[in-house]
Amino acid sequence: MPVDPWAIDGLNFSGLETRTVEAMHVMADGTSLGVRSGVRPGDPGLTVTLAGSAISCSAGVAAVGYAGQGVYKAAFPTATAVGNYTAAHATLNRLDLVYLRIWDTTVDAAGFSKADIVYLAGTAAASPVAPTPSGTQIYMPLATISVLSVSNGSGASVSTTVRPVTVAPGGILPSATAPTNPFVGQYYDSGSGLLRWNGSVWRQISPYAPITSAQASQPSSFTAGPYTDFPTANWTPLTFTVPPSGLVWISIGGALQNINSTSSTGWLAWRASGGVTEASSEANGVSTLGSRNYSTRRVLRSWTPGASVTLTPQYLFSSVGTLSSVTRATDGLLTVEPVAAP
Repeated sequence: MPVDPWAIDGLNFSGLETRTVEAMHVMADGTSLGVRSGVRPGDPGLTVTLAGSAISCSAGVAAVGYAGQGVYKAAFPTATAVGNYTAAHATLNRLDLVYLRIWDTTVDAAGFSKADIVYLAGTAAASPVAPTPSGTQIYMPLATISVLSVSNGSGASVSTTVRPVTVAPGGILPSATAPTNPFVGQYYDSGSGLLRWNGSVWRQISPYAPITSAQASQPSSFTAGPYTDFPTANWTPLTFTVPPSGLVWISIGGALQNINSTSSTGWLAWRASGGVTEASSEANGVSTLGSRNYSTRRVLRSWTPGASVTLTPQYLFSSVGTLSSVTRATDGLLTVEPVAAP
């Protein structure tokens, strides 16, 4: 079936034709002709605030998608006085909704052709949830208002976490949650890194900054025997979260000396605790034998993504002599380098 291409002189375009073509310039939602609704990243517009019980929404612009209707674009050049929220329930809390509504009578048969900001009170409950606009409504959520019961003080607070953000096709979407129905090569910024969809999983692709813990000083004395934690005041443990790849490079190094005898040994190593457990050993430490040594050991670990791990620096001396001149462990540095998956 032939259609009217945008834009050729002499053709008349309906609102639906225009909105459908405009969808070309807004991020897709994974459906044919569909778009992702939202405000622009970094735009403070359409922010809902409270002054007492009065609800206001700042000036701003938004794109609102609706299945089969393309994209509606709405601009509010000045702040909007939305109204007052409903009085608190005596004993139960409530969660209300503020949303941007597009009134298109050709779709909703409401008799209007306009855009406005709407307040919808929720239902007071032991575990309240935000209400959903009923019927055929073209809308985009802007905020929820948490209204405490009278018994809980009748306070109210606004959260804008429900307000979506959208970008142009191919743009990097800042979002706490991954976009649905992604395409191969799509990127989004989770707030802690840049991720790319490879067709099956999201892969972290932005570089990570190394995390370090430098030794501040030696203990007042060393104890001969098994691996021993450095006191926190001398060398602070390092805590980090395993990246989505599950891979981390871990390095430990420093200046080691033990000349108490020709067979005396000294070690610097780390132990892992928390989401992962690993003891200090030859596999993750550096050593000296009857002399002094300046070195670093770097190892790769594959651990559970998202696990919180604490690395604690340790020492081991087979025997000890005078601090620093005979037995020494100084200038230590413990480093974690998270690895971005390909």
